[in-house]
Amino acid sequence: MSQESDQLHETAQDTPTQPAESAAAQAEETTPTFTPRPVLSFVRRSGRLDARLQRAWDNFADHYLLRLDEREGSLDVADGFTLDADFVRRTWGNGNPLVIEIGSGQGENVAAAAAAHPDTNFLALEVYDPGVAHTLLLAGKHELGNLRIAQVNAPELFLHCAPGVAAEVWTFFPDPWPKMKHHKRRIVQPQLAASIRRTLVDGGAWRIATDIEDYALHVHEVMDGLDGWRNAGTLTVSLPTGHVGKGNAELAADMPHADFMESERFDGRVLTNFERKGLEAGRTIHDFTYVTC
Repeated sequence: MSQESDQLHETAQDTPTQPAESAAAQAEETTPTFTPRPVLSFVRRSGRLDARLQRAWDNFADHYLLRLDEREGSLDVADGFTLDADFVRRTWGNGNPLVIEIGSGQGENVAAAAAAHPDTNFLALEVYDPGVAHTLLLAGKHELGNLRIAQVNAPELFLHCAPGVAAEVWTFFPDPWPKMKHHKRRIVQPQLAASIRRTLVDGGAWRIATDIEDYALHVHEVMDGLDGWRNAGTLTVSLPTGHVGKGNAELAADMPHADFMESERFDGRVLTNFERKGLEAGRTIHDFTYVTC
């Protein structure tokens, strides 16, 4: 054994052995903890604005775009923020009923609704820059004083809403996430339903629309029979009782079907380019009205 090895051997003998309990405690203290990332209903892509939309952003964002985010460029809601009656009055200057639209897209529907109902306050939630910019363009062009826009993650915002602050919530043509493994990303989920139920006034409504049959079944599975909600639909529709993956929609026709209750087309929803394309493609529009109870 070399001299270096002798020294190492002696050092090892002189060093007290750490008790197993102490070693375990130290390992526990140094083991990093991980917070699971929330499942998002969107994938944020950078969307460059053309000159027209950039002008709209520059001209109207200060007035119409609410800064509810934690930091610039973030979709997280700032800690300590609460969307309550006081915030509504400070922001809109009145205590009129509030309608929140999840995923306002290009803003066609919410802008038309705001123009048609000046005595109602509207809050459009949209995460994509081009959609936000186009909504700003419509709001500024038509001088819609009762419309505001927030670029935040909608399910998180509803966690920051005071009970009974909104009269209605709208979710029209959400991302269908057609792949089976992505169904968990669909915006209509029990957790969001619970948050919206708390946010709405008694008798308030969550209005939903989709042109995807598989998503319609998903809505029924989540919402029908959920405590605190009543399906106010009056139309009987037949839907397959099983889900199909992306590209397999034709298989649904051979599946067992069951009857479900849905609503007449909501007359407060304008026919947007998106909905028109769905109709031209032969898809059926499914409307839902769920009322708090």
